[in-house]
Amino acid sequence: MKEFKMNPETISLLFFVFMLSVALGFELISKVPSMLHTPLMSGSNAISGIALVGAVLAAGADHGDDRIGVALGVGAVALATINVIGGYLVTDRMLEMFKKKDKEQP
Repeated sequence: MKEFKMNPETISLLFFVFMLSVALGFELISKVPSMLHTPLMSGSNAISGIALVGAVLAAGADHGDDRIGVALGVGAVALATINVIGGYLVTDRMLEMFKKKDKEQP
């Protein structure tokens, strides 16, 4: 297997893509109307579930003596799990807002 080495150009390109995605994500999320929030949250939960599978594969991959790769994989699993669970809790809370409330009359 080919060994992967990070050089300064690759790191700067990855950092640029990360910062661009943060800015774009913030702009997109801030422009979403509240009525569309729940369907979009459900879709993002599905994407986060896929990211969780990738994180599990990264954590379980054979890294040899490289403990940093394993630590990053375990961290990715933890963060993706928090994201999925939090997303489902927020979606459930949003759906509760749209349920009809029964009012008891004396």
